[in-house]
Amino acid sequence: MRSRRRVELGRGRSFQVGGNAFAVVLRAWTRPILIVLLLLGLLTFGTVIAVFAWPQQATASVSGIVTDADGPVSGALVRVQTTANHTYTDENGGFTIQGVPTAESVTLVAWAEGYIFGWTEATGGGGDVAIELHPHNRVDNSVYDWEPSENCGECHPSYAEWQRDAHSQSAVNVRFLTMYNGTDVEGNRSRNSNYYTGLPRTRDPDDPYFGPGFKVDFPKRDGNCAACHTPMASTLDADNSCGWNGCHMQETSDASDELPDGVSPNEAVGVAAEGISCDFCHKIGAVTFYTDTVLPDPAMPGILSLTLYRPKSGEDLLMGTVDDVARPKDSFNQLHRESAFCASCHYGVNDTTEIYNSYGEWLESPYSDPDTGQTCQNCHMPEAPRLTSGMESLVQTAAWLEKTSGRTLPAGLGKLAERSQRSYFVYPEKGGLFRQLDQIHLHQMPGANDEQFLRSAISLEVAAEIDGTDIVVNTVVSNTGAGHHYPTGSPLRQVLLVVRATDNGGEELALVAGEVLPEWAGDVAGLAGQGYAKILRDTLTGEEPTFSHWRMVELVEDSRIPALSSKNGVFRFALPDGDSALGSEEINVEVKLIYRRAFQQLQQWKGWTDPDILLASESIGVAGSTDD
Repeated sequence: MRSRRRVELGRGRSFQVGGNAFAVVLRAWTRPILIVLLLLGLLTFGTVIAVFAWPQQATASVSGIVTDADGPVSGALVRVQTTANHTYTDENGGFTIQGVPTAESVTLVAWAEGYIFGWTEATGGGGDVAIELHPHNRVDNSVYDWEPSENCGECHPSYAEWQRDAHSQSAVNVRFLTMYNGTDVEGNRSRNSNYYTGLPRTRDPDDPYFGPGFKVDFPKRDGNCAACHTPMASTLDADNSCGWNGCHMQETSDASDELPDGVSPNEAVGVAAEGISCDFCHKIGAVTFYTDTVLPDPAMPGILSLTLYRPKSGEDLLMGTVDDVARPKDSFNQLHRESAFCASCHYGVNDTTEIYNSYGEWLESPYSDPDTGQTCQNCHMPEAPRLTSGMESLVQTAAWLEKTSGRTLPAGLGKLAERSQRSYFVYPEKGGLFRQLDQIHLHQMPGANDEQFLRSAISLEVAAEIDGTDIVVNTVVSNTGAGHHYPTGSPLRQVLLVVRATDNGGEELALVAGEVLPEWAGDVAGLAGQGYAKILRDTLTGEEPTFSHWRMVELVEDSRIPALSSKNGVFRFALPDGDSALGSEEINVEVKLIYRRAFQQLQQWKGWTDPDILLASESIGVAGSTDD
């Protein structure tokens, strides 16, 4: 007998069959249907002509010139704000843009590399215009006072999203801080290990132990953790490798007028405790890469591979993905649309051993194809519609009317129809404009802290059949949606495939062939299954897996699942009493796919309480045959 089903939690749950699905659809359509009926009623009472014969808006061209203090600027982008209508200036700084309304004024925004936005009001056919551009600062001011993110929240809905994002917690994350300091969640600290001497102390089993820590191994150094986790915690220049890498012991730097102090995450207070803030990201101008590897310099993590444009006192500069903002301190930066923006903090190397490399995994995957792929932002900063459900129903109805009629709706309804595919990054009451959805990005940045997001990227297929005196279970675990390995990032993370087969009485069947979960799998070690993880070994002590990734380590194995790849498993269990003729007795096969944020032993030492996440599960009943 054979049974086969494919389970994909997350995306799969959007498909339902049966009466419940019909009820859901009916409820979902009730409000739009009522609104349609209301609008159709209005049409019946005299609006038919207005809707279906509304004249097209008259347009004409606008010509002009874009200049800076030295004269014309060639190759500058000129756009009718919030629209796709744009052109570029010629070698003399001149431009002509078509399709500009003649009956109302629009904003023309100009931008060129190295400049803040310039703009002017214009009307189609209304005469020539001039736009002046001013260069933004290109020299970083390391003593700049970072702006608190809450200030951004006065106008930007993305602030509340960012508060739920892991980047906003990078300086205060309990797992990070307890690993850095060698403490548990109660503040109890492990004894210093003497690792920095090259002769680490053998841990006494009678000594209280609260897990590893960078400061346990290197109590007089700060390390380079701050370069990614707390980059606003120091006024060091962004390229001060010695300081940000924490190369020297504290007494060494104290005794020297030339050697900088390191940067300790423990000293991140005030704005620095925001971790990766709004202001920090929107001051990033460039990322430096090795030309031969297309990766950042392994010795220059985080801020060290970034070019920041922090302005001098009294000035400001914010860069982002929108190229037509009419504000005097803003500029467009193509980098913010690209995966390269994420590279400096999502690639980490210790000596010659790669610790994590989500960016490099993406580079090696089909997702990095510039024509058919997707960027990090496509998945982790997707489009962010911000309409209420009532407004959404109304604008969708208006859009339907416009599409059905084939005509432009009257001004009021037409604007609603436009908004069905639009959103905003500044609250409308604060002057925000409705923009195309692909310009508005979610700043919650779902990742390993979002269970549904984790489930949406992985799938599980299970098949089981009787084969003589055994039952054979075949599994396929596929990375269907992550543009990097699954799991990715910290080597503490792992995914566990657990396979069980039991008889009617709940007795476990013996595994006679197939993989078993390794010792590091904790409470499921020894069970049938597979572990997907990156395992590192301490080259000095031989500890495996080691959780101390700041030590000298080497790769033992990497069993994670690359993008768009699968891992197959075959597990053979012996039937009860070796009998294939089970009659009415049924064998129950249960397969679970579990995401674990950290090795179970480490969680126990640290007192972390992050629960396992069930990514997918499958239960199959297989009955034997009574046929002769």
